[in-house]
Amino acid sequence: MNFLNSFSKKKVLITGHTGFKGSWLTMWLLKYGAEIIGYSLKPPTTPSLFEICKLRDKIVSIEGDIRDYETLSNVFKKYKPEIVFHLAAQPLVKRSYMEPAYTYETNIMGTVNVLEASRLTESVKVIVVVTSDKCYENKEWVYAYRETDSLGGVDPYSSSKACAELIVSAYRASYFKKSKVGVASVRAGNVIGGGDWAEDRLMPDIIRAIMHNKPLQIRNPNATRPWQFVLEPLLGYLKLAHLLQKEPEKYSEAWNFGPLSFRLLKVIDIVEEVKKYWNNLEVKIEKENSFQEANVLKLDISKSIEKLNWYPVYDIYTSIKETIEWYKAFYFKETEDMFEYSLTQIKKYEEYAKKYLE
Repeated sequence: MNFLNSFSKKKVLITGHTGFKGSWLTMWLLKYGAEIIGYSLKPPTTPSLFEICKLRDKIVSIEGDIRDYETLSNVFKKYKPEIVFHLAAQPLVKRSYMEPAYTYETNIMGTVNVLEASRLTESVKVIVVVTSDKCYENKEWVYAYRETDSLGGVDPYSSSKACAELIVSAYRASYFKKSKVGVASVRAGNVIGGGDWAEDRLMPDIIRAIMHNKPLQIRNPNATRPWQFVLEPLLGYLKLAHLLQKEPEKYSEAWNFGPLSFRLLKVIDIVEEVKKYWNNLEVKIEKENSFQEANVLKLDISKSIEKLNWYPVYDIYTSIKETIEWYKAFYFKETEDMFEYSLTQIKKYEEYAKKYLE
């Protein structure tokens, strides 16, 4: 039996639902009949996946700041969610250097607010807090980081996500074990997929360069990242939420979701692969990087594979192909309904991941 059917008619609150990953998660849960309440700021980009797929018309969508505890708390009281996915964040490293206070307020106190509202809402049985693969203290080593490795971060974004992990751990130990609510944190690699227009992310930067016929500026061509298709970690989040409902004590931990380590590509390799689909792409490498960021980043996903029956089924080449096909469908008007097109990509992914949907 497909475990995703268990979300049918469940009240699911998603913070950050207007963002890239939040919109894909919303669509996937809609496919299985979940009743979704979204709490987020306005869509962070124009265009945005949320607006393109007309998700506002399909769910309860509430505009609010995750730092505003009173408004968030009232949403919990009114809609009484059973499952909470916390994705709302300031997600960009470069912006965190320019706006450190806002980054810390959003990523730290935003997480506190979600956990506090959840703690005081009896209907909540599962909480999945999305942090980042960058929550680890980066030692620039060749080994992949495990969930038990030390947390840290030299930039405001990374350190804010490390702090969020500590907050989740403290709330779990102090409050949720007694109430038998499942609380887990998830650390995912760099996601790619259709509908992302965020600043300072590689794939959106590539798409913008192509569509505006301008050179692509890249900071660190030899940087290695755990690139993965957006549906890969989302399947992990959903599987985890499903298992937390059944056995909260067993699965209330931190979990890594990323590609297999031998599938990693450098930034320049991603660019060259995209050129196979769109050859009008000129590349310029920035001579000087104005801020510090990791060169090598790998996640050890063996725990998620072994204990969750989760596995990254798309290799990086399939991930790039699916991503480019989505953007081409959008820009060249290959379909009138990008919501349905996105659902088609979800269905296709499910075929690949069939044995992990049990």
